[in-house]
Amino acid sequence: METQATIAAWAEETFGPVAEPARLAERAMLEMEELREALSCGSKEDAAHEMADILILLYRAAEETGIDLHQAVNEKMTINRARNWRAAGDGTGSHIA
Repeated sequence: METQATIAAWAEETFGPVAEPARLAERAMLEMEELREALSCGSKEDAAHEMADILILLYRAAEETGIDLHQAVNEKMTINRARNWRAAGDGTGSHIA
């Protein structure tokens, strides 16, 4: 089973060192557009692969910056669960104050 560390190590070996962590975010934005297209077309397999590409980039950025992504998600969910939310009616929403 892959982990944040094994994925980041593979990426380092394959693509070389990260010049600037922000570049990983830029690349993830391109992958988000590919995900949007896959979801619009209804291709579950393509969408899954694009989601994986995004997660791979996030794992690498997390490893690069010394962040445990799973711990960060747990911490953020604790914050999210304590907030009040306004649903947009489309499956999304925003927190209130």
